[in-house]
Amino acid sequence: MKRRKFIRNSSTIAAGIISAPILASCKEETAVNLPSKAPTVPIAICTWDFGNATAKAWEVLQEGGSSLDAVHQGVMVEENDLNNNTVGNGGRPDRDGRVTLDACIMDKDGNCGAVLAMQNIANPISVARKVMEETPHVMLAGKGAEQFAYEQGFEKTNLLTEKARQDWLEWKKTSEYKPIINIENHDTIGMLAIDAKGDIAGACTTSGMAYKMAGRVGDSPIIGAGLFIDNEVGGATATGVGEEVVRTVGSFLIVELMRQGKTPQEACEEGVKRIIAKNKDKQDFQIGFIAINKQGETGAYCIHPGFTYRTYTKDGHVNNPSQSYLNG
Repeated sequence: MKRRKFIRNSSTIAAGIISAPILASCKEETAVNLPSKAPTVPIAICTWDFGNATAKAWEVLQEGGSSLDAVHQGVMVEENDLNNNTVGNGGRPDRDGRVTLDACIMDKDGNCGAVLAMQNIANPISVARKVMEETPHVMLAGKGAEQFAYEQGFEKTNLLTEKARQDWLEWKKTSEYKPIINIENHDTIGMLAIDAKGDIAGACTTSGMAYKMAGRVGDSPIIGAGLFIDNEVGGATATGVGEEVVRTVGSFLIVELMRQGKTPQEACEEGVKRIIAKNKDKQDFQIGFIAINKQGETGAYCIHPGFTYRTYTKDGHVNNPSQSYLNG
């Protein structure tokens, strides 16, 4: 069943159940108080210094493309970069030597799609979009996601490059699993964009923690954790140790804080502080959030210094250092 038909049928049923007074009440409770200044749009932002990705997204936006196409094509740049060992083709494998990829995408209407622990497909973000647009589901995992990709015309690809294989063999000598803060100054890529129409979309893609347990999935493909978009309010995405982001449903939390009136910066800071509060005796890991509101205002915050985020607007293309909870 096509997704649009599925949603249309579901909406018709729901309309007969939910009364007008209840709908009116919900509308009042979710009123958004946004700044009144002129919006800064279009805009593309992403985690870390992935300038080639934001450049591609900006190209799409400048040509009048949608925010959805911008984030999709933007993060694909990193999926296809064999020198990026944490995203897409060339990503580091799990402890058994298998490269498994995770990704999700979300559009202005709240439609979303995700793939988890998928092998042998070079562009998981494209498969995630197919899940969103061609199925009644939100997530497909493992072999099911891979089979769906083949049915949609994706080709089987050996994702384990020789460099990644050699790194894995070197790791096996000690088999020590200890993620290093800000290693190589890059990680998961999460991207947010607003197009000329003012519509927001987001995408997130990763190969996950290097040498993770087989089947491990972090926050990146989880809607509400690694990525969340509300076209009335804004969007947020995350990077770092995904387990901690999942425990606080971090990206959804940040968007809801913006709905309540906080700026993107204030919301990101609160998101990190919620994680710190749950790890009072453990701060040897990194989390970074970025956020954008409907006006095109941005924010970023992390635990340890070193996290940066890219912004591309009519005013320029900048790699911005994020403020951090710790300062050493």
